[in-house]
Amino acid sequence: MTGHDDGPDRAHQRPEGVSAETVEALGALSKALETTERARGHLYSFHQLTGTADLELDRAVELLHKASHPDWAETVRTQVLGRNVIPGHWTFQIVEAYDDTYYQPFRDIERAAVDELAEGRDHLYEAAMKENRRTAGHPDHTARPETSPESETAVKDRNTSGRADPA
Repeated sequence: MTGHDDGPDRAHQRPEGVSAETVEALGALSKALETTERARGHLYSFHQLTGTADLELDRAVELLHKASHPDWAETVRTQVLGRNVIPGHWTFQIVEAYDDTYYQPFRDIERAAVDELAEGRDHLYEAAMKENRRTAGHPDHTARPETSPESETAVKDRNTSGRADPA
């Protein structure tokens, strides 16, 4: 799919001297980091869900007492409520260790690689893929927001017709 008279903005164009192989490698590195971002999100979900469950235990203990089950209330209070999820760790400590040990170093290395090898330009692989997959002339396949198929005259007419500018 070629034949476009527009294209990606400068920030998404491969710098001169940067090979397609380098762009592909940086794309793979960025995809791996994006996957790590998702994993980190799941880790935060684990953290929040576990914390919410632990806080709900207060209610369970209270209700067990009210239901005349003080032994069970005490068992839940002493054996589960506030318990470490792994030896010596609450979930916030797992999140902190993940961030310090894995996530932040990975993020820093990915950023340094993009800065050094691609002049700091992100998403070059995706931008090239977008160019290859666009349909020439299709109004929903423009390269950039400012290359929308609507003409500047139509925008000016709309903005001066008394209607509010949707932007």
